[in-house]
Amino acid sequence: MKVTICAVGRLRAGPERDLISDYLKRFDRTGRALGLGPVEMREVEDRKGGGMPAEAALLEKAIPDGALICTLDERGRDLTSPELAGQIARWRDDGRSDLAFVIGGADGIDPALREKADFAISLGRMVWPHMLVRVMLSEQLYRAATILSGGPYHRA
Repeated sequence: MKVTICAVGRLRAGPERDLISDYLKRFDRTGRALGLGPVEMREVEDRKGGGMPAEAALLEKAIPDGALICTLDERGRDLTSPELAGQIARWRDDGRSDLAFVIGGADGIDPALREKADFAISLGRMVWPHMLVRVMLSEQLYRAATILSGGPYHRA
């Protein structure tokens, strides 16, 4: 199952990019044997200042055709790491070939796009900068692959 992270904003060189790159490389290595990956990052940027509706239109274009859409949203389900791993495995085992995680901009995800999502997850009740959400999602993808492979990364 291919994974695409669709996110608003361009990530510049720096510690966040380094962390994301490291976790996604680990995910690709660990996930390959599990039928997970590779991960592709698709960044969009609303240069015209159209707000959430414009960002949503760009995000929709970035989502692969037929992909299961999972938004990262404060209203989403609050999952444990093993629960997220299990959910990803169920999607894979149900024959889904593409999974798209959608991260909105500073104002979140437009309600119309949220309605189109198949699933929504929350990284907690706090609001996180969307660039840090990418890091946290990347780490959780690697953690999920490690959990599914029976590795020692997660010590519950």
